[in-house]
Amino acid sequence: MNTVPETVPLGERLQVVAQYLLPQRSLTRLMGSLAGIQGGATTTSVIRWFIQRYGVDMTEAAQPDPAAYKTFNDFFTRALKPGARPLTYPDGGRKLLCPVDGAISQFGGIDSDRIFQAKGHDYTTTALLGGDPTLAASFQGGHFATLYLSPRDYHRIHMPAAGRVLRMIHVPGDLFSVNPATARGVPGLFARNERVVCVFEGTEGPLAGQRWVMVLVGATIVGSMATVWHGLVNPPRPAGLRDWAYADRHIELAAGAEMGRFLLGSTVVLLLPPGGWQFNPAWAPAAPIRMGQPMAARAA
Repeated sequence: MNTVPETVPLGERLQVVAQYLLPQRSLTRLMGSLAGIQGGATTTSVIRWFIQRYGVDMTEAAQPDPAAYKTFNDFFTRALKPGARPLTYPDGGRKLLCPVDGAISQFGGIDSDRIFQAKGHDYTTTALLGGDPTLAASFQGGHFATLYLSPRDYHRIHMPAAGRVLRMIHVPGDLFSVNPATARGVPGLFARNERVVCVFEGTEGPLAGQRWVMVLVGATIVGSMATVWHGLVNPPRPAGLRDWAYADRHIELAAGAEMGRFLLGSTVVLLLPPGGWQFNPAWAPAAPIRMGQPMAARAA
């Protein structure tokens, strides 16, 4: 077990230690199975409790009635009403869109190949991308954004720019919680948890002709992750890497289109190539974000 830094408050240190002791995979399998059960009135009661406990805004949902959802997963991956997340294209579409609802964990420049996680913690792009140094080299000196989706948030993930799917990699790993406390207390958290690496090539807009990546990071009780071109990626959870190539499939997604979803929530890490990116000046760690808002643009 890695040492939890002494700078982490005692309460958080105890939470992190508990994460090491939990049967992460067994708990995740159990919760994933329960979330897919059609339990009738019991499922509706659980959904109503969850809405109240976490303050979920159902007025935005395409289906606001909790009783209409057959499973908890159906509720958790609920669609929004048309127009609930208008896409903001200032400057003629030259800016990237925020891909999710949630909160900012960290963002900024990639220092050579190292990504900042929290005070005293960083990790390499190579580790994040499943040990592929050639792919990681594309992002040396680039930028990153780590975006946290809390239980109350909308859990579909959208395209920050138009792009073509080149590759997808499922990287097995741990299943630590990804809340702010574990980000401060678990070294290399996002590069050690199970994750799905999605590699794109921009087709128009600020990333046209360039490669960029979105990494969907799993967590404790995150039953599965899915993409629109593949469907459910996990389970299964084999011991080794799984790698899919799509360069000859011509799968293209527009800016703002859905690209994937979490069945129970987690984190997205976005990697951008070098190019003088400037993030939205309103962005700051822990600040709330909404899908479709301006995220970043190239410096003039």
